[in-house]
Amino acid sequence: MAGHIHVVAGVIPDGRGRYLLAQRLPGTHMAGAWEFPGGKLEQGEQPRDGLARELREELGVEVTLCTPLIRYTHSYPERRVTLDVWRVDGLRGEPDGLEGQALQWLRPREMLAAGLLPADLPVVTALGLPPVYAITPPGLKEPAALAAAVTRAVAAGTQLIQLRVPGISDEHLHTLAVAAVQSAGSASVMINAEPHYAISLALACGAAGIHVPSRFLDRLAGASLPDGLAVAASCHDAAELSLAQGIGADFAVLGPVRPTTSHPGASGTGWQRFRELTDGVALPVYAIGGMRPEESAVARSHGGQGTAGIGAFWAD
Repeated sequence: MAGHIHVVAGVIPDGRGRYLLAQRLPGTHMAGAWEFPGGKLEQGEQPRDGLARELREELGVEVTLCTPLIRYTHSYPERRVTLDVWRVDGLRGEPDGLEGQALQWLRPREMLAAGLLPADLPVVTALGLPPVYAITPPGLKEPAALAAAVTRAVAAGTQLIQLRVPGISDEHLHTLAVAAVQSAGSASVMINAEPHYAISLALACGAAGIHVPSRFLDRLAGASLPDGLAVAASCHDAAELSLAQGIGADFAVLGPVRPTTSHPGASGTGWQRFRELTDGVALPVYAIGGMRPEESAVARSHGGQGTAGIGAFWAD
């Protein structure tokens, strides 16, 4: 393996659901592939400063507003690449391929067919995920109460919901899943259950996907999952994150970051360890454990997608 490099990249929207891609030049690694514009950090350079420099040099634009989107490490046969990816919502100037590189604006669903760089694939997933992942409180076991709670949460801005109701029958869970999906509208509902039953239930009720508890991750090793069904995973350490990536999960939750009453024996990873773990996996990862929705920016600054949780994530 030739070594390890640190790259910054910018996700630049055009306000119409498209994002800017640049084509890699002849003579470079993966020449001809498309990527989010950016480049290598210089020695001692901070990621935001490196991003601003790279976009100035490559595109002739000045960054005026940007926020972290996702950070992870991707391994090629010949090198490892750590990507610091930022969403750029403020630019001065119009992007131009100053190094002779072709540019194009594409929607996320068009990027795979265009030949997107493999290292950039998790960025596409991250673009489709909100900063908050709300998990249903354990007391919501009646369809009417669940439907009302989901309706309030979505009205307050929640766009991703995990239906988790342990200790009930499959029939009861089916009833609740239907109520949750019907109440969610445009928001996405993930079914937390034994994975094979969760798959059949999600397909039957129109849920967006399934959420796999850590104890079930190995059951999906080598399994063929239905196209179009999102897969999330609960993880607590590097081994479980590796399993989640191995089964083809779209995203994961990791924690607890802080001590919680629901995990009395766990001291919490803390933010530094959370960042170390997320760096090692090419997946969007939500922080869980003592989190609040407004801490999503903190999670993003440590390489995460946002925050996940129960109590603080539901409107009264």
